[in-house]
Amino acid sequence: MAKPQGNKRRSNIREPKEFEEEVIQIDRVTRVVKGGRRLRFRATVVIGNKKGKVGVGIGKSTEVTGAIQKAISKAKKSLITVPMAGQTIPHRVQLQYKSAHLLIMPACPGTGIIAGGPLRKIIELAGIEDILSKSLGNNNKLTNSQAAIMALAKLKEIPWLKKKEEVKKEVTAESKKHETKKPTPATPAPTTPTTK
Repeated sequence: MAKPQGNKRRSNIREPKEFEEEVIQIDRVTRVVKGGRRLRFRATVVIGNKKGKVGVGIGKSTEVTGAIQKAISKAKKSLITVPMAGQTIPHRVQLQYKSAHLLIMPACPGTGIIAGGPLRKIIELAGIEDILSKSLGNNNKLTNSQAAIMALAKLKEIPWLKKKEEVKKEVTAESKKHETKKPTPATPAPTTPTTK
């Protein structure tokens, strides 16, 4: 007997993801064992919410999708919070990790992200909009991405910068309130005719 067909459709509405994901690199890794070579894939993935949280994870699997999923779950466990001063970072950081040598500096508003390679993806997902950076060491993507996370983790909040931002926010909020309240036009006083 045939099943009755109704107008019921599956709702393909997905919930918005908390973190955005970006694959930095996928490598084929071989391991030599007694029976020959074992081939696996290694994925390096960065995740971030563009509001100051970012993390990098590395996953290995016999399939690419499995490696990416493992990397995402590891990145969620190693999230860091990046302190920000407006749209940039609070101070300059120079870091050497293995063969990677990174330099990141705060920039004026409107500069944009001056960075390349994995560092650019990490900075974008962290939510930083203005930054200057330079990779002075090796250009290995895996090492550079780990060094970038370590450099962002070294950033510290500067108390007077935070107070300055709070004052700016208060001033902009007050100015918006004054703009919304339109002044009522003053009614002209009645003029009395003068007799001579």
